[in-house]
Amino acid sequence: MLAACGGGSATAPTVPLTPTERLGLEAAQHAGCASCHGADFAGGVGPSWVGLAGSTRPLSDGSSVVADRAYLVESIAEPSAKRVSGYSLVMPSNSLSDDEIARIVDYIEALG
Repeated sequence: MLAACGGGSATAPTVPLTPTERLGLEAAQHAGCASCHGADFAGGVGPSWVGLAGSTRPLSDGSSVVADRAYLVESIAEPSAKRVSGYSLVMPSNSLSDDEIARIVDYIEALG
């Protein structure tokens, strides 16, 4: 698998994780997601994952969307589909499998 934003390991927030959520954290770390979303996934040059699931996100086109599971999957699979307002960088495409994306979304949901 290619890293999306680069390598490096993340210091993940300490929340209780199921085995599936832990696999999502590991997939995100392996893919280099922390390079943009922050070492603890609390934000960086990319949006925070903490508190993301279920929140309303303003988009660069002036609309907004609820960050439900479908939105999160789409945003990882097709990074340019909907751009979050306030972030000038475009998330790079990645080579994550559907299974890896689903696990990463499980992890994002665990972060609240």
